[in-house]
Amino acid sequence: MSWTTKDIPTQAGRLAIVTGANTGLGYETALELAGAGAEVVVAARNPDKGGAAVARILTAHPAAKVRLELLDLSRLSDVAAFAERIAARHDTLDQLVNNAGVMMPPKRQVTPDGFELQFGVNYLAHYALTAHLLPLLRRGTAPRVVNLSSGAHHTGQIRFDDLDWRRGYSPWAAYSQSKLAMLMFAFELDRRSRAGGWGIMSNAAHPGFARTELIANGPGDHSVFARLNRTFMQPWMSQDAAQGALPQLFAATSPDAVGGGYYGPSRLFELVGPPKVARVAKQAMDQAAAKKLWEVSATLTGVSFPG
Repeated sequence: MSWTTKDIPTQAGRLAIVTGANTGLGYETALELAGAGAEVVVAARNPDKGGAAVARILTAHPAAKVRLELLDLSRLSDVAAFAERIAARHDTLDQLVNNAGVMMPPKRQVTPDGFELQFGVNYLAHYALTAHLLPLLRRGTAPRVVNLSSGAHHTGQIRFDDLDWRRGYSPWAAYSQSKLAMLMFAFELDRRSRAGGWGIMSNAAHPGFARTELIANGPGDHSVFARLNRTFMQPWMSQDAAQGALPQLFAATSPDAVGGGYYGPSRLFELVGPPKVARVAKQAMDQAAAKKLWEVSATLTGVSFPG
């Protein structure tokens, strides 16, 4: 597969929300969707960075329909308020790209709601956001939900006895759990959509090794992890954010993408290259665990899907 942004079909008449769209993968995704004609909501926590992202998109595509909506994924109340604002302005939603995330804070942090930061922001907030927006998605035209996972999901385990890492916090293991949860959520959402007749295609993607601000904003530029990346990996085993966004753009727009699909880079152990069907870890296909995670998430967030 040699899929590029030139293969994105027209998105005219479609409404898309991209979380974390002020920078990195989210920005590149919003940029391309807007360029293809979609009306794009840049969902970002920082008003200055979000506003700058909108301005950059309009510079590249002066006729684009794009705007900023503030969204703090660390607060479930803010997720609910964001969804209410969207519903007050729009009757339908065609694309939801659950892209935003944090990566490997060296010390355990918690959200204002008391969840471990990575589990709360990367996964629980997107679970709640999708549930809140489900009525709009069900009225959309060929609606799609895309969850951003990671190759890290292969090492992840869902610690049902300690989802918030109150014991033995490990930055990498907590990150891997959050990305495994995102992939399991994508698969479970697609299964439930099919069973319930919701008409929503749910799939997932990962960017391979993309050069974004995640490391600087997580473990930090001076961490051992960041130094190893710079020294041994980035020169030949990484790609820029525009290339890293291709799998999620494929998942969001391609006629060849399928519900329950998972897409990632095609070369060098899925680190770089154009998108293809990605490898899925055995634990991500555990439907009993996915069902349990869904039910636990409803309890933790206080937000549920129909049925």
